[in-house]
Amino acid sequence: MSDHHHHHHEHTAPENINRAFVIGIILNVLFVIVEVAAGFTYHSMALLSDAGHNIADVGSLALSLIALLLMKSKSNKYYTYGYKKTSILIALVNSVLLLISIGAIAVEAFHKIIQPEKIHGEMVSLVALIGLIINTASAFLFFKNKEHDLNIKSAYTHLLADAMVSLSIVVAGVIIYFTNWYWLDSLMSLVVVAVILYSTIQLLKDSVRLSLDGVPKQISLDEIKLKINSIEGIVDLHHIHVWAISTNQNALTAHVVMKMDSTHTDEIRIKEEIKHELEHLNIHHITLELEKENDNCKLKNCI
Repeated sequence: MSDHHHHHHEHTAPENINRAFVIGIILNVLFVIVEVAAGFTYHSMALLSDAGHNIADVGSLALSLIALLLMKSKSNKYYTYGYKKTSILIALVNSVLLLISIGAIAVEAFHKIIQPEKIHGEMVSLVALIGLIINTASAFLFFKNKEHDLNIKSAYTHLLADAMVSLSIVVAGVIIYFTNWYWLDSLMSLVVVAVILYSTIQLLKDSVRLSLDGVPKQISLDEIKLKINSIEGIVDLHHIHVWAISTNQNALTAHVVMKMDSTHTDEIRIKEEIKHELEHLNIHHITLELEKENDNCKLKNCI
């Protein structure tokens, strides 16, 4: 007795999120051009390091947009889930690219601390202020939907971190203007590195877990077992597997042991109750095999 269930009201990213990605990409590309020009003109390591990070963010936003588009792909005889899992692989690639970029930034920042150059603090602050406005506005585009998908949350987190970094560079530029502490510019670029590293490590951990078909972070196996075992007529639950099909779609397979005297009506009720409980836990692709107590599987041997 088995049942395969695909619910058609899955948690997918809203259509308007594509526009948010496009707007975010355009705004950040324009700002990177301004930042690079200002960084070279005014010898600001903080601006150049932030520009390097923003270039990585532009690539990250573009990859995330591609991932969201591929998640809508239909299944075929070679890829029975379509290309939904590319969203997880892209999140993993994004995190690795960010780690590489912050490594390069850190090396250059240490070099500039040892040999600081004269910097125009007022221009550094002005450019960073533009970045603060752009990054805050871009992050706001993703705020409403940030819990729907790992790639959307990644975009929101990175843009918000960028806004915080821009604010710190604004402050550093003002201090440099009044004190001529030129080393502070390079120190702020290390702050950029620290902020990016913190958010990137979490993204890396989440994407590696999903790439290895681990249980998604927001799902608890203990909670699943508790919910299902509390349903009337169920004796045991075993051979349970939960994994992510994409960054916002999860799947489950399990063997469910019912009481020996369960009727066909009980089977239908039990399946519907299980699906209902699992959908509340954000699991929508469900495959169940129903067994009766002391049937082919002996309870003491069930794992």
